[in-house]
Amino acid sequence: MDRNAVTVLRVISSMNPQGGGPSQGIRYSIPALRALGWENEVVCLDSPDAPFLGQDNFIIHALGAGRGPLHYHPQLIPWLKQHIVQYDVLIIHGLWSFTSHAVTKVVQQRKGQGLAVPKVYIMPHGMLDPWFQRDKSRRLKALRNEIYWRLIEKKTVNQADGLLFTCQQELLLARETFKGYKPKQELNVGYGIQAPPADTEKSTPPALTDKPYWLFLSRIHPKKGVDLLIHAYKKLCLQYSSVPDLVIAGPKDSDYARQMIELAESKPKIHFTGMLQGDAKWGALYGCEAFILPSHQENFGIAVVEALACGKPVLISDQVNIWREIEAGKAGLVTPDTEEGVYQLLDDFCTMHSSEKKEMGIKAYQVYHQHFTIKEAANKLIEILEK
Repeated sequence: MDRNAVTVLRVISSMNPQGGGPSQGIRYSIPALRALGWENEVVCLDSPDAPFLGQDNFIIHALGAGRGPLHYHPQLIPWLKQHIVQYDVLIIHGLWSFTSHAVTKVVQQRKGQGLAVPKVYIMPHGMLDPWFQRDKSRRLKALRNEIYWRLIEKKTVNQADGLLFTCQQELLLARETFKGYKPKQELNVGYGIQAPPADTEKSTPPALTDKPYWLFLSRIHPKKGVDLLIHAYKKLCLQYSSVPDLVIAGPKDSDYARQMIELAESKPKIHFTGMLQGDAKWGALYGCEAFILPSHQENFGIAVVEALACGKPVLISDQVNIWREIEAGKAGLVTPDTEEGVYQLLDDFCTMHSSEKKEMGIKAYQVYHQHFTIKEAANKLIEILEK
């Protein structure tokens, strides 16, 4: 491939930032790839007038909201048939969606007709992690995925030119989940973020300026271990008279989020801010003493890396797939994703000397710079796709 003449189409169900890391990862990577001569466009199943669109500096083809849990949209296949020849590479972001099936169907039809097709890669974003099939609270969804795998997704995965993983741990875990998993290539392309804006007082949310606090910033979802965090934090407050406040930043409009707010009601030191974006998000990260994410499953953890880039210690479970880099670099603390483990996480950090915390913050930035810059990730992706 000529890197100066490559156009990539990203295919994703939604670019809504409330959906988690995949859309944010796209927003981080496209400017870095453009600087290296690769142009990117996105096709998604969002309404064209969605409030989170129209602010990006790259082309997004929003075909309209998809329907149902698979985000079915009748215009996606016709759109792909019409426009697929304009692209050199297609990257499907995520699985268990109509988007991956639509791309596979169009590509296989063109191959059957003897027509040229672009290279097709899938970035699972952790969606092949065995946790989703083994967790007891997901039995019906696990059964649905097993059926969908046998009927559709196995073909999608095995017929793609390769799978793109954000880290080696995600790649290894994907092999454990489904029978018949035989991708043509498993490629660890890494992942990264753009450097954060400089720390500034005016970007800190007013409610977070007057007290020391620890920060959870992510979706408020069962897999994130928020219930473990609240229980462990309450226990810690009984043990020590002086504990930083706990800020939980994420969308509050789900049933689970409402349950977590109710669980925390007896503890006024726990604050739910809603989702933070832009300056408010960066201000919250710069202002915290430590970032916390006790997830049961996390293929990468963009917010973890954002905290590292702000020079903040990260307190995470060993189910966040980049925990080895963090532990090796002494950029944070790592424990199991249990209530006892999360309590140990908080207790160990709470009892550290201030000089140790400061040193951990310095090493946090070093780990970001060594492993997770967007420039490094973009160069690695291009190197792999050019082979």
